[in-house]
Amino acid sequence: MKTYKYLIFTMLGASLFGCKKESITATNNTRLWYEEPASKWMEALPVGNGRLGAMVFGDTRNEHIQLNEDSMWSGGPDWGNAKGNKEDLEYIRQLIRDGKVHEADKEIIKRFSYKSVLRSHQTMGDLYIDFQNEVSEAENYQRSLSLDSALVTVSYKLNGNKVVEKVFASRPDNTMVVHLETDAEEGLDFNLRLDRPKDKGRPTVTVSNPANNEISMKGVVTQFGGKKFSNAFPIDYGVKFETRLKVLNESGSVSAENGKLKLKGVRKATLFIVGNTSFYSEDYANENNNDLAALAGKSFDELLERHVNDHQSLYKRVAFELGNDALDTLPTNKRLARLKEGQSDPDLAATLFQYGRYLLIGSSRPGTNPANLQGLWNQHIEAPWNADYHLNINLQMNYWPSGVANLSECQEPLFDYVDRLIERGKITAKEQYGINRGAVVHHTSDLWAAPWMRAATPFWGAWIHGGGWIVQHYWEHYRFTQDEQFLKERGYPAMKEIASFYLDWLQKDPESNKWISYPETSPENSYIAADGKSAAVSYGAAMGHQIIAEVFDNVLASAQILNINDPFIKEVEEKRTDLYPGVVVGKEGRILEWNEAYEEPEKGHRHMSHLYALHPGDDITENNPEAFKAAQRTIDYRLEHGGAGTGWSRAWMINFNARLLNPEAAQENIKKFFEISIADNLFDEHPPFQIDGNFGYTAGVAELLLQSHEGFFRLLPALPSNWSEGKISGIKARGNVEVSIEWKQNALTSVALKAPVDKLITLKYNSKNIEVALEANKTLVLDQNLEIIK
Repeated sequence: MKTYKYLIFTMLGASLFGCKKESITATNNTRLWYEEPASKWMEALPVGNGRLGAMVFGDTRNEHIQLNEDSMWSGGPDWGNAKGNKEDLEYIRQLIRDGKVHEADKEIIKRFSYKSVLRSHQTMGDLYIDFQNEVSEAENYQRSLSLDSALVTVSYKLNGNKVVEKVFASRPDNTMVVHLETDAEEGLDFNLRLDRPKDKGRPTVTVSNPANNEISMKGVVTQFGGKKFSNAFPIDYGVKFETRLKVLNESGSVSAENGKLKLKGVRKATLFIVGNTSFYSEDYANENNNDLAALAGKSFDELLERHVNDHQSLYKRVAFELGNDALDTLPTNKRLARLKEGQSDPDLAATLFQYGRYLLIGSSRPGTNPANLQGLWNQHIEAPWNADYHLNINLQMNYWPSGVANLSECQEPLFDYVDRLIERGKITAKEQYGINRGAVVHHTSDLWAAPWMRAATPFWGAWIHGGGWIVQHYWEHYRFTQDEQFLKERGYPAMKEIASFYLDWLQKDPESNKWISYPETSPENSYIAADGKSAAVSYGAAMGHQIIAEVFDNVLASAQILNINDPFIKEVEEKRTDLYPGVVVGKEGRILEWNEAYEEPEKGHRHMSHLYALHPGDDITENNPEAFKAAQRTIDYRLEHGGAGTGWSRAWMINFNARLLNPEAAQENIKKFFEISIADNLFDEHPPFQIDGNFGYTAGVAELLLQSHEGFFRLLPALPSNWSEGKISGIKARGNVEVSIEWKQNALTSVALKAPVDKLITLKYNSKNIEVALEANKTLVLDQNLEIIK
């Protein structure tokens, strides 16, 4: 059995730990703030506890807090698992061999695409706070989000009296909290109401008063088919839900009327919003009762302290500074405007890095669903792209920062979800393709973990490698945590299922005598076939072979760690040896996207699928100079033709730049990311909003400062020149090593390392290479020459 480079890290234990920094410290005062209320959703500020979320507008007259819950989906798990059969697969393969690719495009959808009805994640609804006091215009207004405390604060003066609103989503108490307070003697008068958008013109909820200080909103998530509702179209029923709002006030009065709460003369009031659905429990209404009962006797200050401690247990692991933060005296939207005008603001780049960590903590915690295309924050009944789970980069990009940004626990919902995909994918593989071993997962899924092909066109929907890509995260989770129990019980079994499918999917190419994958597509892209027309389905494609190779490699490396040597492993070794190459350099010096050097109708396509082996894979490094150079030329070609136009694509480009050790290109792409893709509330705009760009950016920044995918640690491998001074503490390297780095005048000044067990590691900085020994739970500090200080 071969020895794999990843085994350099197998000495380390499985625990995650906090690390007291001895020589490198960084403050963590990052915040977003504004001088006016949000006038639209993309200006509102997000809070979330993994399952419950809200967008806070901060309006002084009619406050709007848009609510979310992560299981608010239509549909259900009972739509079946597949369409098509083994004979259909062979028919399409014969069409491809005969060069009839356009017919193959049509037939692959006709024979395999199953139930393309769209089912969207939906908003939980809206809380409105309608203030009744006769007042002048608000003065000294400020609306802010503390990333450090996960707290939105709105403060202002009305008629000379201070009003403060605080909003957070508590993980330990499973509730959203809104606290209102004023120093006005007469207090505040306001009405509280809950509402939810209609679905195709039909109401989705009923609102009632279960008690004098409560209102309730109940409904069933539905999605009415057709452009206009009529009885001819079906109703796709989904989860049932209830949202409850309870008020505690210290003065004044509360009364209930027609589904509203009316508060008068209130100087302090705390609003609790709980919401549960039938996805998590059929007794969801009683879950709300339990959540509210558990809040009894807890003060607002106590709830806030519990929330902040829980949030900071994750968030404060990493601190990041990029020079002077003096511009924090300017509102965030004005700083962003300056930056878009060409001004420099490295500190805002650091804030956006931490914002990605904040959003991952807020939208993905153990026991919740994974972050979707909008994370958790979605105002729609029919969201863009249904806010669903796209497995041809978007879901994966959501979790790129989890390891390196020291948030490995936040990836647990992904594994829970993918385990469900794989179980259903076993049925799809057998029924749809006649493959009795392993599992297949296609491009698009939703809450119900449907693995089947769901598409109206082969250009994006006929891709079969969603499972192959996503199981990379099991292996990477092991590499970052060194949790061998996880690898044995979850990681290796998941990778084995996907590898087993590939073993039976691959076909022997008679010309090269290599194992080849087909029918193939390159996600969402097309090529110009022999007749001059665009086609999607092909005989082999770079990304497919790169992913298959990676799955096989990771299975073999896992088997070596777990001491597995059985007939399955021998079969994987044999087919890996003779697998068709995924990285082929064409005559023009670029990496081929398909098995032939086709022309493309869209030369600046947003996907860079044929560079998977550069990132997030790790087969293309400077140790392979030809492929390394070809990857850069491939990127240049895409950008010359207008590539990286979407937010997530630009974020992927930053990660590519990091792996290519190209700080100039990274700096330029960060600049364009801010200029084109960042909204005033720092959400990524695809456009419209997609959260993957935020997560991809955070991962990319980490890659610029630390890389560990090659079996050693690169320090500051692609530091942008305008980040001349900075420090970062607590980021993770593969091997479960916490790393802190400080630099001045674009040069390393010190690095600190800590691991839970004794460990030998290799550091590389510029032309310097050094091997150092770490003692368990002791911080090792080195200077700019990589000489040990202590």
